[in-house]
Amino acid sequence: MTTETVRDTGANPVVRRVSDWDADRLAALADEHGTPLYVQDLDRTRQNCERLLSAFPDADVRYAVKAHTGRAVLETVREAGLDAECASAGEVDRALAAGFGGDRLHYTAVNPPARDLDYVVDVVEREPAITVTAGAVDTLDRLAERGYDGRLCLRVNPGVGAGHHAKVTTGSAPKFGVPYDRAASVAREAAERFDVVGVHAHAGSGIDPDQLDSHRELVARMGDLARELIGAEPDGNDEPDPLDLEYVDVGGGFGVPYREDAEPLDLDAVAEATRDAVGDLSGLALAIEPGRYVVADAGVLVTRVNTVKPTPEGTVVGVDAGMTDLLRPAMYDAYHPIRNLGGAVDEPDPADREPEPVTVAGPICETGDSFGTDRALARPARGDLLAVGVAGAYGYEMANQYNSRPRPAEVALADGKATVVRRRERLVDLTTVEREATGAEVADR
Repeated sequence: MTTETVRDTGANPVVRRVSDWDADRLAALADEHGTPLYVQDLDRTRQNCERLLSAFPDADVRYAVKAHTGRAVLETVREAGLDAECASAGEVDRALAAGFGGDRLHYTAVNPPARDLDYVVDVVEREPAITVTAGAVDTLDRLAERGYDGRLCLRVNPGVGAGHHAKVTTGSAPKFGVPYDRAASVAREAAERFDVVGVHAHAGSGIDPDQLDSHRELVARMGDLARELIGAEPDGNDEPDPLDLEYVDVGGGFGVPYREDAEPLDLDAVAEATRDAVGDLSGLALAIEPGRYVVADAGVLVTRVNTVKPTPEGTVVGVDAGMTDLLRPAMYDAYHPIRNLGGAVDEPDPADREPEPVTVAGPICETGDSFGTDRALARPARGDLLAVGVAGAYGYEMANQYNSRPRPAEVALADGKATVVRRRERLVDLTTVEREATGAEVADR
């Protein structure tokens, strides 16, 4: 796999576009492993980790595991030096299996189910360095009821949010965190039952350059709160005992450019603005939690054209991938770039075909099962391969079995080698849990 990249002018960081992927290599992988097929470039994932560590050299950089939980990705991120931020018991289990020790693992759940808390509390007995983040007094009570008295971080709702869609804007949503005006008192009360080591907030996911003011406001508020709690910035009341905090976590959400002409974040400038906004932390560490930025442009979804249908409203290009394989367009109206890789019999190279505005639609029985409308693609033909770019974050993670469709295979690229890291599901896999529940047998298919 090529590691070619495009560098925008000025201080902007490197960004990989869908046009930078080696078309012949993707086509060869699709021919060998079938479609739909996810391809994740671990070398690119490592490069993104290195860029984050370079921009935030004094910060604790924690990978938001929910962006991509694949074992190969987690091991790459761990080896690159990032910690793991987990939103569920399943993600904690995956991180441990990928070699993260408790001192590099942070459990940050919202409204955690009882079985998740039971699991995490049990794991902490073996890995006492794990940090648990809670965003509600009720969650604190539930932890105490289970005998937990270990490392705790308080999630705060700073009243400031940002993100690429309302559904992922968390900083101002009441679902997330203790209200800012109650955070200091809740943190002090929590310190009587737990080892309170930090405070945390997160603005949202996919923050673009136009939303950085909201991110800076969140960071500034968290800096003020941290200084108040450690006694460096008295709140005007009777002098409370200072808390022995270790860090202030301002979340992640750094966006990546999905559209071909979109400007990438200037990561170095974001880092400088973050440090300026948080202010003097009086010895506390700054922590960030990037997820999308680590893996998004390191992944692509390859799908094959099976139907080309002219209609009065325009040409509909049917492909074998759908919202079951990549949900973001249907769920968030998200844009993903699409490139025609060619491959149709008796058709010229895509570079020699005229572009044509088309709708790219999947096989799911839903009108929303579309990857884009009015997309100018080199005239597609049945048998062509299409590459859906910037699919490495929340792509395979949100894949599902709606319409009883098996989930796709995934190939990881590293050091010039391709390895199947998740096999394609089969029809028999769709009914495994039912057969296990009833003891029924079924022919392998």
